[in-house]
Amino acid sequence: MTTPLERGPDGRSTDLDSGGGVPRWLAASLNYCTNCGGSLHFGEVAGEHRHRLVCDDCGHIAYVNPRLVVTTFPVTETGELVLIRRGIEPGVGLWAQPGGFLEVDETVHEAAIRETLEETGLVVDPGEIIGLYTRLEAAVVTIAFEARIVGGTAAPTTEATEITSFAPDAIPWPELAFKTTAWALRDWLGRHHPELTSPEPIAGY
Repeated sequence: MTTPLERGPDGRSTDLDSGGGVPRWLAASLNYCTNCGGSLHFGEVAGEHRHRLVCDDCGHIAYVNPRLVVTTFPVTETGELVLIRRGIEPGVGLWAQPGGFLEVDETVHEAAIRETLEETGLVVDPGEIIGLYTRLEAAVVTIAFEARIVGGTAAPTTEATEITSFAPDAIPWPELAFKTTAWALRDWLGRHHPELTSPEPIAGY
């Protein structure tokens, strides 16, 4: 007996249906083959279970995979969560956790420390993974760590115009930048403060 494929809990953080292939906005930027420089086209490829970008000249398949975003939720000694007010798009002016793209030459643990330090001035020790969250809209997978603050001094940056700690019952839900942030916060609350309720994720991105 077969079991239907389930989206899993990371499917909560995206409004798009699975199986839609390469997003048009992303495919439009992939025009030439990295193997020979020939033109790519999107279509059927023998032996593949879905349409792919393939080179007209050499037959090279340009596989398109999501990028990994590494984020942290720094926790203060009093149990408050540190969030940043984003200074850049997407979500400029709204609240999110610090984070950014994983570099090819670092581990997710290193990326969590680096991105948090770059955006907030805080040095953190990443701990438990809160969860993995998919944003099909942006072709990314976000990993969220709970993190202990071990040093540094909070200071605004270009990417984070405000750095504020929020009590668990004072999270600014209507002003969150991303659905991934909302779901990560809900998951964190469910583990540490199950007595608190939170609204359905209403973040825009």
